[in-house]
Amino acid sequence: MTNFTRVAKFQAADGRISGMSETHPTRRPTDEAHLTGDHFSPPPSLLNLPWIDSHNHAQTLSWEDREEYALTGCRGMIMVASGYHWTPYKPVAAEDIRFLWDDIINRRRTIERNHFFDTKLALGVHTGVPIENPDVLFDAMDAYCGHEAVAALGETGITPAQHVKQWGLDEQRAAVRTQMELADEHDLPLILHTPNQRPADRPTYRPGVGTPGYEKNTHLTQAPVLTGENPALKAVEIDIELAAAAGLSEEQLVASHADSNNVAYLLEETDCYVSFTLGYPWLTGVTAADVAEAIETYGSDRILVETDCANVLKTDVRSVKRAILELYRLGIDEDAIRQVVLTNPSDVFGFAV
Repeated sequence: MTNFTRVAKFQAADGRISGMSETHPTRRPTDEAHLTGDHFSPPPSLLNLPWIDSHNHAQTLSWEDREEYALTGCRGMIMVASGYHWTPYKPVAAEDIRFLWDDIINRRRTIERNHFFDTKLALGVHTGVPIENPDVLFDAMDAYCGHEAVAALGETGITPAQHVKQWGLDEQRAAVRTQMELADEHDLPLILHTPNQRPADRPTYRPGVGTPGYEKNTHLTQAPVLTGENPALKAVEIDIELAAAAGLSEEQLVASHADSNNVAYLLEETDCYVSFTLGYPWLTGVTAADVAEAIETYGSDRILVETDCANVLKTDVRSVKRAILELYRLGIDEDAIRQVVLTNPSDVFGFAV
């Protein structure tokens, strides 16, 4: 006889809890007594599943942010140095971008030692602002491609509208194609910056206030150099054309910031990998549900995920870890989740996992 049964009989005899069942420790049956079917038993390995961040700017984050990566199971990351956000002058000089490259190379080993994950680097020339004398950068980039830490080029790609000053399409094409030629020459993957289409339900803010969560002078955005019905998708199509012209295999392209506007084109009409940015759904509208839909529609062979966390906007370092659990809730098999968050980025970027 269990202790509970003895207590139940005593209490019943005492009259204080009349009618209490010997099979229920509570006064009356609860939901638990009416549940049927198998008890839910999530795979323990899901909580311990390591993951790789396919694109971030963790070198711009705080020590505590980088610690969060480690605490949530991040095994490795691609830290990207190409963004004009961190250059102090506009227009941007070639030496400003090269400073970003040198800074990330200088700091990566201390980041690894402090946080116990592997880091690899992507260096690029972003087209979000015009770069003065970009050929100086491309001449230097050839040598940087041989650095042991450099695992990719980018992020780069055609940008419909620039910050502070326009950069014409012809100049952008030349900059993107040259980086693609270098990626082909050095057998490196290249991370494409694919523009997101503004979500229909995003609010419109008072002029001059800016977008909450994004520390950028958005009112300095210039008139677009790429117009038409869907410039965000057209930019991606031009990128694919440039890769073909540069001789770069589509399998070496990782289209970052995949969304509902470009994922069908990328996964149906190209051989590119696509990477979903999960770190700021408030801005792009992209969530784990979009990843689940892509996996269910196209399979998991060419899908990756990323946080794209950076110190210029409100981002969630835990977003990939959250997505691992959410993908399971949404019905995605554990093997497919593992492939998306670990196997694919490991294979594409050469992590030893």
